[in-house]
Amino acid sequence: MTETTSTTPKNTEKDSAPEFRIQRVYLKDLSLEQPNTPQILLVAEEPQIKVEIDISVLPLTEGLFEVAVMGTVTAEVDSKVLFLVEAKQAGIFEFINIPPEQVDPMLEITCPTILYPYLRSNIADVISRAGFQPIHLNEINFHGMYEHRLMQAQADAAKTSGGADESKIILPH
Repeated sequence: MTETTSTTPKNTEKDSAPEFRIQRVYLKDLSLEQPNTPQILLVAEEPQIKVEIDISVLPLTEGLFEVAVMGTVTAEVDSKVLFLVEAKQAGIFEFINIPPEQVDPMLEITCPTILYPYLRSNIADVISRAGFQPIHLNEINFHGMYEHRLMQAQADAAKTSGGADESKIILPH
C-alpha cells in the first residue's frame, strides 16, 4: 500500500489580503418625544418636517471601529413640536490589511451606506407606531458628504494657516 501525502504551501498572499468584515449591526439609541400632545393633535395643519443626519466613528482596537449614523426627525405644527425622533444606528466593522489611506473613506462612506437602511426603517417604524404616517427618509449620498467634509477641513486648515496654502483640490459634484 502506497501512501501519498499532499503538502500545500501556505498562501502568504491570502494571509495579507485585505478584508472588511461587519462584526455587528445594532440600534444603539432610539427616542420619541411628543411634548405638546394631546392639544397639538387637534390642529389640522400639515406639519413641517426637518431631518438631520450625522456620522460618528469611534476606534475600538487596532482595525476595529464602531460607526454610527444618527438621524433626527422633527415635525412641527404652528412652531410647536408635534414629534421628535432621534435614532442612532451603529455597527462594528473590522479592517484587516486595508491600506491606511482607504480606511477613512470606508469608515465615512461604506459603513454609513450599510447602516443607513436600518436607520431609515427604525425611524419610519417608530413614527408609525406613534400614530403618524411614517416618514421615509430620502437616500443619502455619503460619498458627497465625505467630499464636503474634506473640502470643509481644507478650508478650515487654509484659514488657520493664514490662507497661504494655495493648493486646491476640485472634486466632481
